[in-house]
Amino acid sequence: MMRRLPFRRLVSLATLAVVGAATLGTSAACGDDASDAGGDAGPVTLRLGYFPNITHAPALVGVEKGIFAQKLGSDVTLETKTFNAGPAAIEAVFSGALDATYIGPNPTVNAFSKSKGEAVRVISGAASGGVALVVKPEITSAEQLRGKKIATPQLGNTQDVALRFWLKEKGLQTTKEGGGDVKVIPQENAQTVETFGSGAIDGAWVPEPFVSRLLNAGGKVLVDERDLWPDRKFVITNLLVSTKFLKAHPDVVKKLVEGQVAANEFVNSKPDEAQQAISEHIGKITGKPLDLKLIKQAWPTLEFTNDPIPASLKTGLDHAVAVGLTQPVDLNGLYDLTYLNEVLKAQGKSEVVQP
Repeated sequence: MMRRLPFRRLVSLATLAVVGAATLGTSAACGDDASDAGGDAGPVTLRLGYFPNITHAPALVGVEKGIFAQKLGSDVTLETKTFNAGPAAIEAVFSGALDATYIGPNPTVNAFSKSKGEAVRVISGAASGGVALVVKPEITSAEQLRGKKIATPQLGNTQDVALRFWLKEKGLQTTKEGGGDVKVIPQENAQTVETFGSGAIDGAWVPEPFVSRLLNAGGKVLVDERDLWPDRKFVITNLLVSTKFLKAHPDVVKKLVEGQVAANEFVNSKPDEAQQAISEHIGKITGKPLDLKLIKQAWPTLEFTNDPIPASLKTGLDHAVAVGLTQPVDLNGLYDLTYLNEVLKAQGKSEVVQP
């Protein structure tokens, strides 16, 4: 098990696969320039991040069912770390503590922007949907949110941007400091369930399973985010890799993509088994398995897809600019779907259009 990393909301999990016998010397995690020849020379450690949310179901199932470990093979040690929200995961990528992570669109854009397009690449989609604004039953309109307190997982994360932009469209202003017409309160999702139940907040814009947990605590959906997007599709989770790791270990990255595609296949073809795996794996992370009834309640709001839906990410960027959380960014070069399309083509599946 790795040393606990100095990030808030970071939970270290045990190593899930062991290193195979060494063949040639190479660097272990990010590597320097170990694969100039285009391949991997020996044992490698891949450090993968994800969240204990149903919106990260491919990651949860891929780890719990050993899909990633099987696809990566005996020469790759898989180490996993979990996060509450995207900005903390991006910190870990930038510090070299993570090589790849499942993550939402806005932290993805921020990482690409801060590194001037150098540090990260999106290599696959993972999920669409599964997000809503849940409020107290007496609130029936945006205007009734004036003066109210609404939670999001973290300042600048995907749900935070979505809430602030929606409020702006309704003529309601917010500030980064929690002021304005509606007070936006960043807090961990698990805490949000408690503060909503106690009346300390009036609602929250959150992903599943927290939407369902808030509904079961007496809330109601004021906004289903799917209703705000064309065809009700928008990227909520994609798979991002460090460019440094991609260049050093392209073979490992392709195997990771194979794992992602296989995990999504499992999730979509065996939903009952997938839901059980999600419950058990969240239990290993948090100390308490997630109620299967809650997972089944949330399931219909999600679509698990390998398509990263790039157009929705670009729109999300426009929204973040509009609410003052980021500057305009040229996204050229963000996506590298080469391995995804190689894997899909080999399986006779439709390829994804490279932006």
